Amino acid sequence: MMQFNFFLKLLKDSFRDLLPIILVILFFQLAILQTVPPGWISTSIGLIIVGVGLAIFLQGLEIGIFPVGESLARDFAKSGWTIWILIFGFMIGFGTTIAEPALAVIADKAASISSGRIDATILRFVVAGSVGFAILLGVYRIIKGHPIHYYIIVGYLFVVSITFFAPKEIIGLAYDLGGVTTSTVTVPLVAALGIGLASNIKGRNPVIDGFGLIAFASLTPMIFVQIYGIAVYSLVDAKDVAEIAINPIISSPKDITVSSVIMGIIAVIKDVTPILLIILFFQYGVLKKSIQNIKTVFLGFVLVIIGLYAFILGLELGLFTLGETMAYELTKSKSVFIIYAFAFAIGFSTTMAEPALMAIAKKAKEISDGRINDFALRLFVALGVAIGIALGAFRIVDGGHIHYYIIVGYILVIILTFIAPKYIIPIAYDSGGVTTSTVTVPLVAALGIGLATNIPGRSPLIDGFGLIAFASLFPMITVMLYGILTEKLGVKSDTQIEAENILRDNLVDAENMDLATVNIDGSNRRHSLPMDFYAVAIIVPKDKKIDAIQAASKAGANGVTVLRADGMGLGKMHNFYRTSFEANDSLLLFLLPKARVNPVIKSIIHSLHITTEGKGIAFAFPLTHMKGISLSRHDIFQNRKDRKDENEEENTENNEEELTKENESNK
Repeated sequence: MMQFNFFLKLLKDSFRDLLPIILVILFFQLAILQTVPPGWISTSIGLIIVGVGLAIFLQGLEIGIFPVGESLARDFAKSGWTIWILIFGFMIGFGTTIAEPALAVIADKAASISSGRIDATILRFVVAGSVGFAILLGVYRIIKGHPIHYYIIVGYLFVVSITFFAPKEIIGLAYDLGGVTTSTVTVPLVAALGIGLASNIKGRNPVIDGFGLIAFASLTPMIFVQIYGIAVYSLVDAKDVAEIAINPIISSPKDITVSSVIMGIIAVIKDVTPILLIILFFQYGVLKKSIQNIKTVFLGFVLVIIGLYAFILGLELGLFTLGETMAYELTKSKSVFIIYAFAFAIGFSTTMAEPALMAIAKKAKEISDGRINDFALRLFVALGVAIGIALGAFRIVDGGHIHYYIIVGYILVIILTFIAPKYIIPIAYDSGGVTTSTVTVPLVAALGIGLATNIPGRSPLIDGFGLIAFASLFPMITVMLYGILTEKLGVKSDTQIEAENILRDNLVDAENMDLATVNIDGSNRRHSLPMDFYAVAIIVPKDKKIDAIQAASKAGANGVTVLRADGMGLGKMHNFYRTSFEANDSLLLFLLPKARVNPVIKSIIHSLHITTEGKGIAFAFPLTHMKGISLSRHDIFQNRKDRKDENEEENTENNEEELTKENESNK
């Protein structure tokens, strides 16, 4: 029932996110073109299928791909097998990219652009290898803890430098390939890998270090493809090749048949299979560990396949047809401002409906403790895409060189990198890679090629590409601006808000013996609240006192009382009159909230090896009437959360007991 309610929520959110696309298309179709959309019934059915498919896809991510990716990352991080982690990162990047359908289409077009110099298959391997290298490099950065902006800035310098040597026929293509290599399935898995590693490597922050892998995957293809282009244009002669049509072709709505459904599902399975095989190999072949909740995980992968196919099918039923038709007709209109307006609107609306962006935004909110609002993040990303596509359309109309626009954009990104808050920078870099996927690319590509075809003096082979690059660049700028804005407005995390509510709601009542009275963060402000405390006593040799205190501090202990102690074991009890009583031991007394007891004891016994060859005793007992202790806001927040969870668990047990009694009475 819980999963079904979650699906209904996702379904509601999916249709809410599709609403902007519908409104944009209706406005331009009815108000600007003043015609009724052809095949509007098919389009309507397609949109319904898109909404349902999107909800199924997102639920599959939550129960299948995200848990497995994070589990693998956690196990690799604990194993300390750096080489295997790097190999895993490369394989995930290479395997998911080589099967990307959008890459195959663009590689075929690249063959015609280069007059046969570029081989489509070799180009796909170059791009897949560059993405594999990018993930490997990103994983290495997380392991070493290096700041991401150093890598990105160096990468931008490489991109810009190589651009001045690359053939003009390859530049726009290379920039676009940086945006189409991160697919709807790849993005969530790569994000789970990065966040999982950063969460399980000591000293790493999942917000600052966990994101960034997608940014690497978007950057390296631009470098590798331009180098490959320089090589083939220098060493390979042009030859006659079969011309591949790149003029805008208005596709017809797709008919649903049993065979088409089967072939479509098989095509999606082919895209997902490399990822599944890589996961199974590393899970069982390298880690030699079974997947937990394998039935649920398998169901998640099945839902991803079904949801992704339904999503694509819904688009093909009419939305792509309608979008291509409008893009083609608008390029022939007399007013260029209508073109810019449509480019802005379609960029904004398609990005808001992008499933990969939804997954990343949700994960960003989760690990940032609510400081990043998922809807606001998507809003700023969509704004960046809209600005980028509109500016890219202006570039085609105006006839400017693409690399000048890109260079200025990179300069803005670098400047904002040193101004924006650290936690938003990796997310901003990743935002550029998740905006050009299933929904955005076809409509944007149709618009770019349509413009270049219908404007005199423009080449659809050279000028038609590049809009995807603009759509990948500008979200980085707008997301960093979002981070700066939230910092200026003083947006707080969920923990901070909850802690402040606790301080506001709890009355100062030191005389109430049923409540604990504590100081907050060492201040003079006292607050009374229901809270369970324990005394943890640790008896250790005197020379181990500092080690025990350090271990307790790492586990969250806020203070300790140290007493000198002496004692004797069973071996001396038979003749204790001859024992010299000297204080050779230390008694450490910690007064802790209930949630801190297990972590502190566990940290101490592991640090001092008390349960194996080490010496010492650890025990705890509950306390009442706690007054005057100083606690952090986090401790108070955790106590409130634990009490809430206990109440929910108790209510669940009571409901189950009542249900059992009711069933027995019915029998």
